[in-house]
Formats: sequence, C-alpha cells, structure tokens
Amino acid sequence: MTDKQLRGKRIAFLATDGFEQIELTQPWEAIRDAGAEVVLVSPKDGEIQGMNHDEKADTFSVDLNVNSASAENFDGLVLPGGVANPDSLRTCEDSVSFVRDFFKQHKPVAAICHGPWTLIEADVVHGRRVTSWPSLKTDLKNAGAEWVNESCVCDQGLVTSRNPDDLDAFCAKAIEEFAEGKHAEQTAAG
Repeated sequence: MTDKQLRGKRIAFLATDGFEQIELTQPWEAIRDAGAEVVLVSPKDGEIQGMNHDEKADTFSVDLNVNSASAENFDGLVLPGGVANPDSLRTCEDSVSFVRDFFKQHKPVAAICHGPWTLIEADVVHGRRVTSWPSLKTDLKNAGAEWVNESCVCDQGLVTSRNPDDLDAFCAKAIEEFAEGKHAEQTAAG
C-alpha cells in the first residue's frame, strides 16, 4: 500500500447535525492521509454538530451544500453514522439523490453504523451483503439486503461496518475501494 494511493481522488463525506464524530473524523483523516481531497457535503450550510454517542462534540464547517453537489465531481462517498444524522438525511431528497447517483455511476460508497439508513431510502441495498448497527438489521433485510454481523463487509464497492470499534477495518477497506475506483456492478435501481 502506497502512502498516497488516493492522490488525485476527491471523496465526499455526506453528513448533517447528529453524526457520530469519530465515524467522520477517523475516515476523514485516513482518506486525506492517503492523498485524497476530502469534502464535507451537507444539506445544511455553515456548521454541523458532531456527537460522541449522546453528548454534543465538535462542530464542523460544511464545504458544499448537497443541493449544489454532484456525484460526477467525486470518486467516492462516505456516510458516517450517528442516529439523528442519517435519519435526517433520508428525509432530504437532495441527499438521497446524491447517494443514489454514486451507485448509478458505479462509484464506491462506504457507510458505517446507522449510515445505511440513507442507503435504504436511496433503494440501493437490494441483493447486497451488508452490515450496520444491529438495530438496522430488520430495515436492511426488509429493503432486500442480506445483513451479516461482521466488522466490515464489501459488496461490489459498497463498504459497510457496524460501529466505531470497526473503524480501522472500515477505513482500510474504504481506501482500497476508493483506490480501485468504479465497479461495474455498483448500481442503483431505476
């Protein structure tokens, strides 16, 4: 593995208030350190609130509003967890469309913890092997996914993990998939 294997790549992080801070900051640092340009995309302008479980953590400056973001301008997408964050994102059509477009363009996506809630809304988990925070198991199965209890799962460019304890494996696999690039079978329905 080269130190800068993501040089020239641009990776979006989609989040809003209530994201689990470590699930954004650790992948952000790992992906940036691997040479990628990282961009914080949100349906909210200004700053968004991170959380350490149920306690407020730091705020982070948004780089780009999702309503003016295009998956065409990125090589991959990261969806941090937290409960409020993906619950809010999945009700925002611009966010859901942004996520869906990565699949339509066969680009790698990495989602951790509650992050797959937004994938369900984007209708991109059917027939895929995934993991998540355990409370999403039934939601993912109902959306047609095969849910497994593993630290990190990769299915045709879709990387998923369960919780912050899985971050080392999640970051390593996300970087590998972002370096690899497009996946022919990374598709969205419709």
